[in-house]
Amino acid sequence: MISESVNIFIRNQPSFYPVIKFDPLKEKLMKINLTASNPDLTTNVIQDTALFTAYIESTLKAKRCKWGIGGYNEHRTIYNRSRVFDALHALDEPRRLHLGIDIWGPAGTPVFAPLGGMIHSFAFNNNFGDYGATIILLHQLDGFAFYTLYGHMSLRDIQQLNEGGYVIRGQEIGHFGERHENGQWPPHLHFQVIFDIGMNEGDYPGVCRYSEREKYLENCPDPDYILQMNRFITS
Repeated sequence: MISESVNIFIRNQPSFYPVIKFDPLKEKLMKINLTASNPDLTTNVIQDTALFTAYIESTLKAKRCKWGIGGYNEHRTIYNRSRVFDALHALDEPRRLHLGIDIWGPAGTPVFAPLGGMIHSFAFNNNFGDYGATIILLHQLDGFAFYTLYGHMSLRDIQQLNEGGYVIRGQEIGHFGERHENGQWPPHLHFQVIFDIGMNEGDYPGVCRYSEREKYLENCPDPDYILQMNRFITS
C-alpha cells in the first residue's frame, strides 16, 4: 500500500525540476550493479579509487552511456572498502544496504533543486568512503515536510552556503565532486529522500544494516519518485 506521503510525490511529479540535465532523447542511461553478483567488482577494484573510477567510466563507455544510475534498496559489496560502514564490534552487523540513488557521471556535473526549499544543513564528511561535501534541503509539499540529501558534491559548493537560506525550484545547488572532495569515490551524486531526519545535520545514513531495512526504507522512500529517471534505463 502506497503511503499518503508517497502519493504526494506522485501527484506532484510533473512539477519537479530535473536534478541533473539528462536528456532521454539524446543520452543513454544504464543501470550500474554494485552487488556481489557483479563479477567485475573484485577486491582490487573496490579498494583502489582510481581502478574503481576507471571501471565506472569504462562500463559507461562500453554501453555508450553518459550516465549510470542505481542503488536504491541494493545490498552492496562495495561498502567493505571503508571502515565507515563496518560494525563497531566484530560480531555486530556491518552496514551494506543503500538508501539513496546514485547517478554516475562526469565530475563537475551541475546539480539542481527539484523544488523550492530551505538549506537545512551542510557538512564536509571527509572520511574515506563517506559523503564528502554534503548538502541537505528541507522542503514543504502540499503541507508535508521532507528532506533531500545530496552527497559527494564539490567542496566549493558548500563554502558559501548559509543554513536557513532559501533555494528555488531549478536552482543550481552544486556539482559532482572530484575524488579528493567526495569521500574518495568515482564522481557521482548520492540523492536521498528523508522524512524524519531527527537531530542530524549535514549528514544522515545513506547505508543501513540489512536487519534495519524495513525501518529505514519507510523513512527513506525511493528517490525515483522525484528523479523519474529509472524508466529511461536502456541497458
